[in-house]
Amino acid sequence: MERSILNELWAWKDSSRRKPLMLKGARQVGKTWTLKEFGHQAYDNLAYFSLEKRGVDTPSEWAEFFETTSDPHRLAANLSQASGMPIRPESTLLVLDEIQDCPAAIRSLKHFCEEAPEYHVATAGSLLGVALANEDGSFPVGKVTFMNMYPLTFTEYLRAVELNALADWITSIHVDTPIPEVVDSLLTDELQRYFAIGGMPEAISCWQETKNFADVDVVLSDLLDSYERDFAKHGGRNLYIRLSHVWNSLPIHLAQENKKFIYGQVRNGARARDYETAIEWLSNAGLALKITRSKGPSIPLASLDDEPAFKLYSLDVGVLRLMAGLPASLFGKPVGLFSQFKGGFAENYVAQSLWPQLKIAPRYWINDKPKHEVDFLVQLGDWVAPIEVRSGKNVRAISLRYYTRKFSNQTPLRVRISLRGLSLDDNMLNIPLYLADQATRLMKEAHP
Repeated sequence: MERSILNELWAWKDSSRRKPLMLKGARQVGKTWTLKEFGHQAYDNLAYFSLEKRGVDTPSEWAEFFETTSDPHRLAANLSQASGMPIRPESTLLVLDEIQDCPAAIRSLKHFCEEAPEYHVATAGSLLGVALANEDGSFPVGKVTFMNMYPLTFTEYLRAVELNALADWITSIHVDTPIPEVVDSLLTDELQRYFAIGGMPEAISCWQETKNFADVDVVLSDLLDSYERDFAKHGGRNLYIRLSHVWNSLPIHLAQENKKFIYGQVRNGARARDYETAIEWLSNAGLALKITRSKGPSIPLASLDDEPAFKLYSLDVGVLRLMAGLPASLFGKPVGLFSQFKGGFAENYVAQSLWPQLKIAPRYWINDKPKHEVDFLVQLGDWVAPIEVRSGKNVRAISLRYYTRKFSNQTPLRVRISLRGLSLDDNMLNIPLYLADQATRLMKEAHP
């Protein structure tokens, strides 16, 4: 599968200020495959080592190499000799997978950065974000480059299912590009299928191979089981229960008109202090996308955060669909999955589409009296764009208009993402749902 992050990896390889790389992302979003593919494409040799523990207290067979020396040259020589794989400066990509299970390997990155920058070292881990959040202070701050990896975007999905012409069209479109009705229809139909399958690589691969949603559901069900095992294995008994409660409540929250996360919907009598750690764990693991309420547009966007209020989205619409117990066959219905859960699927899809495009996490905005809500605020350089998401074609932008009046001097462009066509009318940009992963590019182009 062609992944857009490969372009970022090439830039990392060619950088004169290259540091060891840490690739973060949820389990099974394709981190290992991507690093191996990049190694084969860009280097003469690939040296891959998994540092995943073989049991709760049984380290990887390679862990001892990192515990016996901090000299990167000696470490590379020892790993090469033991594995039979050449590890040469510049021409070998050294991949350390599941590095969160080996703290000594994490510490070694400082030495590779300072003493042996000629070695190209890339690391990954399914729960790397969780491990780093719990670091004891020994992490090599400033000595690594971070990249985040997510499920396949809709454009990546199109390439994976061999609809390259549609993917090329999406990536080349401009604000003033007319969209032929036949193209709009094809993309809308394919987007409904993407809502059912999601962006997890194995689910897409399964669909491409069998064209059977029942098989896709088996893949997604196995994936959900693996997440539950991670809760139990890495969370501990008390946190495991809370992780399961929060995780399984996501469809309930997104089915509400007000999608704000409410602790009482996790469990009767639940309080913030009981579940805050679980929410942060899921966010750090890349399984949940946490979006905080903002009091209004500001630069930086975080300066007006209303911390206690937030929304929590799933990392992937396909995963969300299975968690919600909705059959994939709904994608063929006239209303489809776009309007299911009061537009919750469309909103979740836009959240997961925006996330990889932004350096700063989006926020949302609510005015309580009178009631108006803007689904997302995104910071693009020195300005903030409000985004309203709608799951149909017959849409009105009442909340956007109210927001624009309230913050008229801070709203050069307002955005609606819906099933309507691409258009720019005054300072209102409408982006079709199937172009959500191109949203920031189109917004910058439309910015007056």
